[in-house]
Amino acid sequence: MAEDLKLFRTWSSPYSLRIVHALKIKGLEYDTVLEDLSNKSESLLKYNPIHKKVPILVHNGKPICESLVILEYIDETWKQSPLLPQDPYEKAMARFWAKFGDEKVLLSIWSAFTSQGKEQEEAIATTANNLKFIEEQLKGKKFFGGETIGYLDLAFGWMANLISIFEEICNLKLVDAELYPLLSTWMDNFSNDPVIKELWPPRDRMVEKFKAMREPYLSKVIV
Repeated sequence: MAEDLKLFRTWSSPYSLRIVHALKIKGLEYDTVLEDLSNKSESLLKYNPIHKKVPILVHNGKPICESLVILEYIDETWKQSPLLPQDPYEKAMARFWAKFGDEKVLLSIWSAFTSQGKEQEEAIATTANNLKFIEEQLKGKKFFGGETIGYLDLAFGWMANLISIFEEICNLKLVDAELYPLLSTWMDNFSNDPVIKELWPPRDRMVEKFKAMREPYLSKVIV
């Protein structure tokens, strides 16, 4: 019986892209439902009444929410091209670093992108410290998962796309190849992988979007 698979997402969401890339790696066909988060559909609100956000994967009528949870669901449901390590310890570590990426790395980079002056300097310093931990995880490996793209690569995938966009917009170098050679190489390897590359959103639209998102932060009145 054919699978009924729908993905609710926006065109630019880095969290949604995790799922887009995972489904592509798994070779799964699905229907895309593009959402406007300023005018959320009844279906989105029905399938994710708690957080009211994307991505949402609906499999045979059952919704799964939160991108990292969805990645694990996909990997457990469709066994081809495994994403998570099989070893329990390695699997736990992948989950740990994915959480670190969302709760520490992403937030510090976003703070550096949306701040100025001393606040930005502090955010850049925090980002640098966080990136050192990420760099360590790539020693002796092409991807975080080894020789092929896996769960942690998809979890960190936003870095390969958004960091260069943020750097362009604010004329700031966040990932220096001399300081982070392994991370820089990984970003190139991931973003240029044939499966990944064809699915990136248009860069010019992303630059335009994030310029607009950054502006309110910079226009805040500093007392």
